[in-house]
Amino acid sequence: MEVLSSRKLGSVQEEGFGVHHRRNADLGLGPNLQGSNSSLLKTRRLQAAFGSSEKQENLSSWIPENIKKKECVYFVASSKMSDAGKVVCECGYTREQHLEEATKFHVFQDKEWDPKKHIQEMPTDAFGDIVFLGLGQNVGKYVRVSQDTPSSIIYHLMTQHWGLDVPNLLISVTGGAKNFNMKLRLKSIFRRGLVKVAQTTGAWIITGGSHAGVMKQVGEAVRDFSLSSSYKEGDVITIGVATWGTVHNRESLVHPTGGFPAEYVLDEEGQGNLTCLDSNHSHFILVDDGTHGQYGVEIRLRTRLEKFISEQTKERGGVAIKIPIVCVVLEGGPGTLNTIYNAITNSTPCVIVAGSGRVADVIAQVANLPISEITVSLIQKKLSMFFQDMETFTESRIVEWTKKIQDIVRSRQLLTIFREGKDGQQDVDVAILQALLKASRNHDHFCHQNWDYQLKLAVAWNRVDIARSEIFADEWQWKPSDLHPMMSAALISNKPDFVKLFLENGVQLKEFVTWDTLLYLYKNLAPSCLFHCKLQKVLAEEPERLACAPALPCLQMHHVAQVLRELLGDFTQLLYPRPRHLRSLTKINAQGVSLRSLYKRSPGHVTFTIDPVRDLLIWAIIQNRQELAEIIWAQSQDCITAALGCSKILKELSKEEEDTDCSEEMLSLAEEYEIRAIGVFTECYRKDEERAQKLLIRVSEAWGKTTCLQLALEAKDMKFMSHGGVQGFLTKVWWGQLSVDNGLWRVMLCMLAFPLLFTGLVSFRTKRLQSENGFARVRAFFNAPVVIFHLNILSYFAFLWLFAYVLMVDFQASPSWRECVIYCWLFSLVCEETRQLFYDPDGYGLLKMASLYFSDFWNKLDVGAILLFIAGLTCRLIPATLYTGRVILSLDFIMFCLRLMHIFTVSKTLGPKIIIVKRMMKDVFFFLFLLAVWVVSFGVAKQAILIHNERRVDWIFRGVVYHSYLTIFGQIPAYIDGVNFNPEQCSHDGTDPYKPKCPESDMTRHEPAFPEWLTVILLCLYLLFTNILLLNLLIAMFNYTFQQVQEHTDQIWKFQRHDLIEEYYSRPPAPPPFILLCHLQLLVKRVILKIPPKKHKQLKNKLEKNEEAALLSWEIYLKENYLHNQQYQLQQRPEQRIQDIGNKVDSMVNLLNVDRIKRSGSMEQRLASLEEQMAQTARTLHWIVRALRDGGFGLESDAPVPASWKAPEEQDHMPGGKQKAEDGDDLYHVNARHLLYPSCPVTRFPVPDEKVPWEAEFVIYDPPFYTAERKDKTVVDPTGSSLELLTKISYNTVDGLVDRRSFHGPYAVCDGLPLNPMGRTGLRGRGSLSYFGPNHALHPVVSRWRRNQDGAICRKSIKQVLEVLVVKHSLSEHWALPGGSREPGEMLPWKLKQILRSEFWPSFESLLKQGVEVYKGYMDDPRNTDNAWIETAAISIHFWDQNDMELKRLNSHLHTFNPEMSFRWQVVHRCIPLYANHKTILQKVATLFGAHY
Repeated sequence: MEVLSSRKLGSVQEEGFGVHHRRNADLGLGPNLQGSNSSLLKTRRLQAAFGSSEKQENLSSWIPENIKKKECVYFVASSKMSDAGKVVCECGYTREQHLEEATKFHVFQDKEWDPKKHIQEMPTDAFGDIVFLGLGQNVGKYVRVSQDTPSSIIYHLMTQHWGLDVPNLLISVTGGAKNFNMKLRLKSIFRRGLVKVAQTTGAWIITGGSHAGVMKQVGEAVRDFSLSSSYKEGDVITIGVATWGTVHNRESLVHPTGGFPAEYVLDEEGQGNLTCLDSNHSHFILVDDGTHGQYGVEIRLRTRLEKFISEQTKERGGVAIKIPIVCVVLEGGPGTLNTIYNAITNSTPCVIVAGSGRVADVIAQVANLPISEITVSLIQKKLSMFFQDMETFTESRIVEWTKKIQDIVRSRQLLTIFREGKDGQQDVDVAILQALLKASRNHDHFCHQNWDYQLKLAVAWNRVDIARSEIFADEWQWKPSDLHPMMSAALISNKPDFVKLFLENGVQLKEFVTWDTLLYLYKNLAPSCLFHCKLQKVLAEEPERLACAPALPCLQMHHVAQVLRELLGDFTQLLYPRPRHLRSLTKINAQGVSLRSLYKRSPGHVTFTIDPVRDLLIWAIIQNRQELAEIIWAQSQDCITAALGCSKILKELSKEEEDTDCSEEMLSLAEEYEIRAIGVFTECYRKDEERAQKLLIRVSEAWGKTTCLQLALEAKDMKFMSHGGVQGFLTKVWWGQLSVDNGLWRVMLCMLAFPLLFTGLVSFRTKRLQSENGFARVRAFFNAPVVIFHLNILSYFAFLWLFAYVLMVDFQASPSWRECVIYCWLFSLVCEETRQLFYDPDGYGLLKMASLYFSDFWNKLDVGAILLFIAGLTCRLIPATLYTGRVILSLDFIMFCLRLMHIFTVSKTLGPKIIIVKRMMKDVFFFLFLLAVWVVSFGVAKQAILIHNERRVDWIFRGVVYHSYLTIFGQIPAYIDGVNFNPEQCSHDGTDPYKPKCPESDMTRHEPAFPEWLTVILLCLYLLFTNILLLNLLIAMFNYTFQQVQEHTDQIWKFQRHDLIEEYYSRPPAPPPFILLCHLQLLVKRVILKIPPKKHKQLKNKLEKNEEAALLSWEIYLKENYLHNQQYQLQQRPEQRIQDIGNKVDSMVNLLNVDRIKRSGSMEQRLASLEEQMAQTARTLHWIVRALRDGGFGLESDAPVPASWKAPEEQDHMPGGKQKAEDGDDLYHVNARHLLYPSCPVTRFPVPDEKVPWEAEFVIYDPPFYTAERKDKTVVDPTGSSLELLTKISYNTVDGLVDRRSFHGPYAVCDGLPLNPMGRTGLRGRGSLSYFGPNHALHPVVSRWRRNQDGAICRKSIKQVLEVLVVKHSLSEHWALPGGSREPGEMLPWKLKQILRSEFWPSFESLLKQGVEVYKGYMDDPRNTDNAWIETAAISIHFWDQNDMELKRLNSHLHTFNPEMSFRWQVVHRCIPLYANHKTILQKVATLFGAHY
């Protein structure tokens, strides 16, 4: 039932708390605020630096249009004076502070000042950024708002214009508004815990915003956090809601166009009765009602705002939750008590910090007591202990406090007392989160919904510790499918701890990762993710797009596969197949059919992918989520391939990532996965070398039909390739069928004289070949790559020797036979290069093979040498260019000689050195660039100084470049200084083509005329910089390169060794030029016989399913060993061991503290038990003495007087122990005494438990009289308090059609009004009921057994499970039994008729007559008053058989005539959302049938 909040706003010196209900919701932005995309807000934050001025302009225009302030428009002098002695208006402002129109003649002249009329709203003039002078450079936000501003407008301002992320939790801190003292330890615990819960959960903290009391404590907590080393996650959002009229120095905040920033001075000494804003708050909402100096103005707006925020829904990762709210209380006075009462009334959990003082300590002292022991005298005693101004507490006020405290303590599920070091509590943050979970756990939900909601909260807060201790306990057994939505949320929001927790609790990735789930995860990639940008690019380039389609087509998994193939490489196949007949299916989609169905091939298998762990791992890796990927990789089967695939993807993404830090993180993570692949492979290799090498070449269907070896090569994972196991495999491939133990000299001898093969000079790996002596040995020998390689070396050396001989000795006008052999030899080389280009066993395509071919430097060199040879041959065959052809062929010989370097890379000695030479060539290139600058500059200057108008280009080049270059090596020109000047060695006019032109000289004296001193200086400087600086720089560069490369040359050589081995493994066995025979054979096979090429089985092997499954299982086992060893090594590190020792010491201290608490608690319990037994013994003895005395035994004067005994006023119970009295065992009605009467503004007189009975003396009891107007006046008692109208009513009898008899017998009638037989309620009159006296109701309980699909009765905890018929109104949160009040003369209640067809009414009446009465009497209802109450009869109608005809008729006649009413068959359980008094009836029915409850 919905109730109204208290109208009493409490003391003006204390903060309010926004939790009471509001029927008329704020209008405006509500629907648009139900969901939130925090990523958009973060994007706006990133763009703030670039568009701050534009944002300020938008804010300056939006705020005045939507947010108002309040101004007094009519000055009426007040009897009060200002602090400066000036006359002030009734609003509290002086005449100068009013608008000019307010002080002139006005239409309100000579009228009394009325705030409703004389205060008007105007556009606000105080908003923007705020900076506190002298207190750091923290920039906050502030705004002045009218107290009537809709909450939706303020919420829109905070989330859209201030850029705040929608919170996961709202913490409203309330308490004393004046400064108070707290214990240092308690203060430290509170500050640390409050900030921790705000930081970890992404919460907003709302306070009063002033620099005093609890607000100051919160501000200092935020300040300490910002200064601490743990300040990593950004600012803690702390929102202060204060009264504008009480803010000191608020004039500095007034800026009509916004203050950017406004400078505020915190002046505590001069604030007087006002307050200063707290400098540690991040945002301020200053509430204005047009008055000055009046506190408490902000309470109503804060109440509405907090309530509005708590009704918003935040969606993250596909999971939507309403923003939870919690009230944290420190110290406080009367206003704080009202705040707590309002919070509890509206089901808001409260955390009371014990030891903080006043109200908080009063509630903490009595929180563990039974309600019956919380009396007026006890509360009065506690108030005298914690309040110094007891004279302000009148008797009526103490009674009110007692009633409110009783109601607060009665809702124990909403009340959490935080005691320092008590019950194992150490941190406030845990207490706050536990309070929220405890409240939600006790809130009426259907059982699964309750636990599910708690889990949603824990995930939203990112507190896995709370989830482990509070949710994943033995109370509820989670089904793995129930955790799937939260698993998706944890993945999307990057919460690896929760992913690990869900996996530990039964979530199977094979069941979780469906096609739809994976597509949903990719659709929720962060917009800043590089992979997301690449996906958008693919979607933009989608060719199959309809003209009527939106800008981008819908994302499908084949788009993801396309981007992944770009990252993994074209050698892989698409991980997710592209749907067939896409064009026709796109047309279907345009008509409204989802493309999702394209991937569903069969009903049972469709939705699941090949390897769900691979899919999740890739999804995590592309977003660079290290911890998440680590958890998922630990679940993978094909872990080595997965690690190498991740390394490849990360390295490719790092090349395109613009953010340097992110790129470095990706490279670091790629290296980490390479190390993991090495670690697992090492474990496998140690265990079984042969099976480990099978893993290298096994074709992985899950990773695009590639192999570990290929992935490592493409990712350039040199560490993995240089692993001993990988190199051992490559060596085995290199030797083919030959044993690797054969010496190279033996192989060379057999190559030169193959008959030696039959002598056993060389050994083979297989026993078959070792035992045979036939052609098979010869074939196996010459097919070995090592033999093919050395044959090709010998062939190549022969080719070079013959080529050199022809060039130097036998180059005739017409080609000789030796030269023809060279041509034939080269033709065989051309054929072999062509074969390599077109050889495509994996089906990559010509373009891909060409790309791979030309990506190799040596292939480029081969093509260049061949083309140059063709050019030389062409010139050579033309007589006119014979010499030119010889020159070209001579140059070509150099290129062929350079090709030898590639051949020598196979050598373990020469290979690394060749790599160093290649790296040094790059250094030489950059060095030549620097050298060219000096050579050209010196050469031009020298030439210009020495030579006058040299016009011969060749001699200019010689003078500028050639001579300058040779000067570096010591060939200094003789004429540069004039000493060795010889005119005969030069040409004076430059006409002699074989002599340089003479330098500037005096012909008469035959002396040089150029400035010798200048040329000498230039030469010295030139030699200084070139010979000393540049050459030494080159040496240093070479040295650095050598040292840098030398460390990795072994890895690089081992990595490049694979390419050479693979080349000769696939090469025909015959060397050139005999290789032409092999090429001819291939031509016949491919072109004529159409035989497809065979794949390298030894480098790529597709295993049978059983063999592959066994191999992967073995790999998983060894992966677990690797992870265990890694964990062990981590634990053995000194840092980790020190940390573990520290944790153990902390745990020991905690255990000792808990043990001490348990001991003290046990002792207290035993003492309390002993005192209780002593008191019982004393009472028994007293009874015996009295009985004996009454029987005439002994004299009264001789009777012993029993000592007075006083029970302990408070008991500290054991942690987790049960209390003496349960909350549900109240002796008196509770709902009927709630201070807020439903659906009206009437407040009851507070009635504590001890004052409920009419016999109890209650002198000050003066309840208000209330009788509601009813539309159906003909069937209700008259309204008003006049006794004349009520004298006609006859009580305790049948009064006409109204039965005024009570089920409890005759009731008392006082002053013409009946008295509630259960005692006082705090309200006189009829209330909203129909009649004075008893209002009779009927509640039929229609039940049946819950059955499964087989028809068997369901059971829980052995007991059978019931189902009951319940109804619900759309405006209500609770379900109810289909009963209620009945019209006079009617048998069926009105609510039942709303869901039952009229033709079945007579049958149902007969069922009621046959039913069993389970309860008859008073019903504790919030509408009850002192003079009118509800009494009901509960009739059980149970259908034992599912085939009962009456049950079938009932189901067929159930129908909702009112669209706002609904009904259902609900399983009977104690947690179903049913009205409390109805649950009591239901419990009796369950007991009647022995059913589960």
